[in-house]
This record gives sequence, C-alpha cells and structure tokens, in this order.
Amino acid sequence: MHLETFEQISLEPSMIEGPEFLKDGTEVEILYHADTETPLTCDLPPFVVMEVTYTEPGVRGDTSSSTALKPATLETGITINVPIFVNQGEKIKVDTRTKDYVERVRS
Repeated sequence: MHLETFEQISLEPSMIEGPEFLKDGTEVEILYHADTETPLTCDLPPFVVMEVTYTEPGVRGDTSSSTALKPATLETGITINVPIFVNQGEKIKVDTRTKDYVERVRS
C-alpha cells in the first residue's frame, strides 16, 4: 500500500529479492519506470525482525565448533541457520541480503 495515497500495489514475486522475508507491515522501496509508471524493482530493508516458529532445543555441550548452528523456521516459512542458544518463540534480526542470522532481539 502506498503510504501517501493508500493505493494498493501488486507486484510479481520475481521483482522482489528475498520475497520470503516479506510480511505484513514491512516498508519496501519500489522503483518505477518514469514514462509507463510500472514497477521495476522492489527492495526490502537490509534487516528484518522475525519470530522463530520452530527449532530444535540446543543441547548443552553440543558445540563441536566455535560457531555451532542449527536450522530454524521463521514466521514466513523460510529456514535459516541460527546459533544453538536461539529458542522457539524468540525474535531474531535477519540480514535480508545474505539470509543470515544477525542477533537476538529483546522485546
């Protein structure tokens, strides 16, 4: 939705780099063609905060390397690797450009 005119805008998922990070209320930048006024690209913010909907609990002593990671499913359905101390129900900051975990977010 355009924030000034409240016009609804439809985009093809192929125009969005990382559509799996798009959720309601996310502000994006859309680049339009000047003559035809058609959308060309859609850029997500560099970081988004998402809730972990599923991940296995971390087991104490399960750190075979200094960067022990485990898969976690986020609220939009994408699965990324997170550190073993991240639990289900927590909010994390994710880099939309690299699809990597950045940090845990405290409410």
